[in-house]
Amino acid sequence: MLKYILIGIGFVLLIEGLLYFFFTQQMKDMMKVIEDLEVEKIKTIASIISVIGASLIYFTIRSYNIS
Repeated sequence: MLKYILIGIGFVLLIEGLLYFFFTQQMKDMMKVIEDLEVEKIKTIASIISVIGASLIYFTIRSYNIS
């Protein structure tokens, strides 16, 4: 199970690194937009994304019978 967690973290870091590498200016612009958002709105968006991510992990493990 630990190997799947490490592979998952590796993929997240890889994709995040590639996004910052290829879209540096767009990411800086997006950060400026995020600075203007209210804290509660950011927390709501983060909560929704976390639930989607946890659901994706749960249903993937369940459907492929990963143990």
